[in-house]
Amino acid sequence: MSEVKQKQHWSKLEERGSVIGMKILFSIYRLLGRKVLWIFLFPVVLYLHATGSSARQASVTFLSTVNRVRGSNKTASYLDSLKHFCRFADSAFDKIDAWLGRIKLTDIDYNNSNLFLSLLEKKQGAVFIGSHLGNLEVCRALSQGRYATTLNVLVFTQNAVKFNQILESVNPSVSLNLIQVNDIGPGLAMTLKDKVDQGEIVVIVGDRTSITTGGRVVYAPFLGEEAPFSQGPFILASLLDCPVYWLFCLKHKGRFKVIFEHVADKLVLPRKERAKALQNVVEQYASRLSYYASQYPYQWFNFFDFWHKDDRVSRK
Repeated sequence: MSEVKQKQHWSKLEERGSVIGMKILFSIYRLLGRKVLWIFLFPVVLYLHATGSSARQASVTFLSTVNRVRGSNKTASYLDSLKHFCRFADSAFDKIDAWLGRIKLTDIDYNNSNLFLSLLEKKQGAVFIGSHLGNLEVCRALSQGRYATTLNVLVFTQNAVKFNQILESVNPSVSLNLIQVNDIGPGLAMTLKDKVDQGEIVVIVGDRTSITTGGRVVYAPFLGEEAPFSQGPFILASLLDCPVYWLFCLKHKGRFKVIFEHVADKLVLPRKERAKALQNVVEQYASRLSYYASQYPYQWFNFFDFWHKDDRVSRK
């Protein structure tokens, strides 16, 4: 059983920090660089870690779970959790670097890049299902240089609005390919279908349950425990009738690893066996997410009880 007794859905957790504070830190970063920035940033992270009991406990639980998966019974320490928070804070500036164009193609190592190049050559649209493991925003580099293509990134804005404001302030064009949504519905599916038919890429995360619709989840093993995964991204991928890939972007020794994994040329969910097919594809996703999360635990940026049952009442 998960150790965290968090009763709230992830989208209801309090957002901490202010836009003004973020802008001040960003100004320091632009003027003095990241090393000097950390002189100012570390006390902020230390305060948020000390006062954010739910997020801190979620971090300890996650890191301890990874230890068990790796064969150790060691419980993650307070300092381990603080390191986790610091990695999250630092990743925000990787995102800003990505939007400013400071992360170049030469800074990125691609795994199975031939899969992506094949899509470009065929001018074929696709769905990339990512996560909050690593730094998906760095994949903006895919829209530049020899990998030039149009990425449409679905953003669930109730928890991302503050940071989006920062991105818009540093680059006014940042929101051009960000599709801000609260839930996945027929209208959104039709819009995205037009985009993939034009050869564009749709990016969505698969590790957050629905903000507005409770109970529409599939439970799958994640690091040895059953966790809820939203049906929405996988149903959407099937409706768009195009190739589907897992997408991960992980930082390793100062460089970024972009990993493509082919899932299906078309994700089919037969009406008579829909539940079984959906269960299978979600379990595939959860398995790959578990694999990379156990390798890069400090890049896991879900600071809530990931295994908490989604027992909200679904309103149709």
